[in-house]
Amino acid sequence: MSELTYDSTSRMVQTRQWRIHVNEAGNGPVVFLLHGSGPGATGWSNFSQNIPALARDHRVIAVDMPGWGESDPVSWQDRDHSTTLADLMDALEVDRAAAVIGNSMGGGTTLRFGYEHPERVERLVTMGSSSGGPTLMGPAGLTEGLKVLQKGYREPSFETMRELVDIMTFDSTFATDELIQGRADMVLAHPEHAQNFIEGTGKRPVVELDHARLRGITAPTLLFHGRDDRVVHFEHSLRLTSLIPDSRLYLINGCGHWLQTEHAEEFTSQVLHFLHG
Repeated sequence: MSELTYDSTSRMVQTRQWRIHVNEAGNGPVVFLLHGSGPGATGWSNFSQNIPALARDHRVIAVDMPGWGESDPVSWQDRDHSTTLADLMDALEVDRAAAVIGNSMGGGTTLRFGYEHPERVERLVTMGSSSGGPTLMGPAGLTEGLKVLQKGYREPSFETMRELVDIMTFDSTFATDELIQGRADMVLAHPEHAQNFIEGTGKRPVVELDHARLRGITAPTLLFHGRDDRVVHFEHSLRLTSLIPDSRLYLINGCGHWLQTEHAEEFTSQVLHFLHG
């Protein structure tokens, strides 16, 4: 396979309601990758290190959800990522995905999709996902990571994005100035996304989860979490394993919120093992 780049994998897809930007590579069973809610987040920025290995024997589609990246803007009232993913699958003529893989906010969408559209996905994978609601060990209010995340939408400077990367990771030495500036530039390029996110802050969760319906998820589910995650406490994944019947948790020490980036090779190899049964 030739080297994959953002431009070589980029395209727009018109769905029933939105124009969605995706990065697509490979052939085979379809795997969707869903990014988190951070400022400047895109499917490519969250998963570019994982896509080449996954695309060797899968058709990998990294999605920019409405309100992020190059996709259409969306108000917080109209945000419905589970339905958006189903509509995208319809537009791409994908009846059933081999897996939906989501980071943070994307993990919440993955789980919600798992109980709202169980016939359309075989396996679920999350990393750093919230279970919805408070935890026993985590802070009562916003975590320090979520505070910086919100600051990044209001003040998308290089300095704020550096602060964001530092708090999202256990070891941020991998983060180049180019990566940090790229996230700042993405926020500045789409001020409508930032404004819509700010207006929705505190109104309702970005992705709402129903605990009763989580118990009804039938797809095998693999949950990843960093033990040192300062954005979403790992207790959330402990709770999810108690709710989802066919689930297992992979917890990594010395790892923050961006597990799929900090431990890219290990994450990808474990995902492929899980997908191959």
